[in-house]
Amino acid sequence: MAGRLSVVGFGPGDRGNMTFRAAEVIQASDVVFGYEVYVDLVREMFPDKEFRASRMLKEVERCTDAVKEAETGKNVSVISSGDPGIYGMAGIVLQIAEERDSDIDIDIVPGITAASSAASLLGAPLMHDLAIISLSDLLTPLDLIMKRVECAGMGDMIVCLYNPKSKKRTDHMANAADILLRFRGPGTPVGIVRNIGRDGEDTTISTLGRLKDESVDMFSTVIIGNSQTYVHNGRIITPRGYRL
Repeated sequence: MAGRLSVVGFGPGDRGNMTFRAAEVIQASDVVFGYEVYVDLVREMFPDKEFRASRMLKEVERCTDAVKEAETGKNVSVISSGDPGIYGMAGIVLQIAEERDSDIDIDIVPGITAASSAASLLGAPLMHDLAIISLSDLLTPLDLIMKRVECAGMGDMIVCLYNPKSKKRTDHMANAADILLRFRGPGTPVGIVRNIGRDGEDTTISTLGRLKDESVDMFSTVIIGNSQTYVHNGRIITPRGYRL
């Protein structure tokens, strides 16, 4: 008899921002699969669980192993930070199960994505239409990523950047900033949050014109306001359009 596989989003990393449902599902699992960094974040919360950690770029193998384990009748979890359906493992698990014609039950457990958790620390920057764009070109061509940045700029959308910079990707964020500067002013507010919900959490409010000089890494989330966004008392606010 096939078991159940749950793809669980545990939020930014701290227990306070993990949903009750996510905690219950992980606790009820026989085996928990995850990227080694994510396993380290949740292991101490669930000390009695069997964890199977793997490195980055092992996503397909990790999810395949999880599906196979669930097919033996076990209750299995695959964990993702944030939400598993936003740059997480939900899609891979569903595709692998489809490829294998697997009869396991699959449950997607949502979590707080980085855009939401970063916004809560910055004020209310996401109060209107927005685009979430990952600057990682590992799985998506860079020219397509920058085309999406351009379209978001043309539409005056708030832009939330995931994976803005790494040791190898040093210019992507600067290039994205240059594209957006064609559509909005250099004083456009920008919020940068690093290590959300983890040790070393840090928040910076800057501007689009200064963004390329800010300290940003792969653990940062960057929110760029639209033409109406402003800063008041250290908070970024994007008006929704209400008459006050």
